[in-house]
Amino acid sequence: MSKNILVTGGAGYIGSHTVLQLLLGGYKVVVADNLDNSSAVAIKRVEELAGQFGRNLSFRQVDLRDRSVIQKLFAETKFDAVIHFAGLKAVGESVEKPLLYYDNNVIGTITLLEVMAAHGCKNLVFSSSATVYGWPKEVPCTEESPLSAVNPYGRTKLFIEEICRDVHHSDPEWKIILLRYFNPVGAHPSGHIGEDPRGIPNNLMPFVQQVAVGRRPALTVFGNDYATKDGTGVRDYIHVVDLADGHIAALRKLSDPKIGCEVYNLGTGKGTSVLEMVNAFERASGKKIPLVMAGRRAGDAEIVYASTKKAERELNWRARYGIEEMCRDQWNWASKNPYGYGSPESNGVMK
Repeated sequence: MSKNILVTGGAGYIGSHTVLQLLLGGYKVVVADNLDNSSAVAIKRVEELAGQFGRNLSFRQVDLRDRSVIQKLFAETKFDAVIHFAGLKAVGESVEKPLLYYDNNVIGTITLLEVMAAHGCKNLVFSSSATVYGWPKEVPCTEESPLSAVNPYGRTKLFIEEICRDVHHSDPEWKIILLRYFNPVGAHPSGHIGEDPRGIPNNLMPFVQQVAVGRRPALTVFGNDYATKDGTGVRDYIHVVDLADGHIAALRKLSDPKIGCEVYNLGTGKGTSVLEMVNAFERASGKKIPLVMAGRRAGDAEIVYASTKKAERELNWRARYGIEEMCRDQWNWASKNPYGYGSPESNGVMK
């Protein structure tokens, strides 16, 4: 009997790649997404990439805060587990619009948890983030590192983690895995799905990609005076397909009778600087990326990378791809889809 999985935010970047891996793994998937920062085209392409398994995918355009619609979803299908990606994720916007972030991310999750409990579905994989470590004093970050989010987005992730721990404490029937991702990059090797942020990208790689295809004149590097090998910030970049596989591993782990509420880092365990990443992308694409050096961004940490020992040991998962593959697949997606899932017109850029 194949398992029914609800994937919230399944049309998004990490969600769509995870949905594809789920389908290929024989799961039946319902995607719930409000398409606030994603595209229904992604779902269509996932269905195509899944081949014969595409028929096990269905999509509902819903908002998690709409309780009656979520209740209807759970009444229609008996879900074995939920993978919860849905949430707003731009750090800068969260500082400007904190209530929007708390309403969408925290209240949406509370509604989801309440409806899950009412329908006896108490298995959850939650997409948390390395932002819960704030500015780590020591690296690598382990799952026991001190938690201190430094912006509203990070706090929504941290609050939801705490809510999950409390929910499990109050009712041990709940099995919850919290996955703290580091910096997801790359795309499916087919080049048919990838990251397509609306507006100005917040993360390095979509920005680099938009410069490479001629949508932006130059990459702004925030801070080149850090105490790192080349002065630029160091992050743990992880291939999105590795990350998707980490979710399948977490889903399997939920059937372990010993699981309560557990947290795992998903990263490569290696730090890469902004300039190293740009150089790797230049090699993969054959394009020169013009740089503009700027001051440090408020709230940016100097060096952040993961300890991945716990995930390797307990989930039997480890990242397989390095930065060369990440950049190769990123460029393959970018060159095939210079305007993401939309046409130039729909992205506000004329040909």
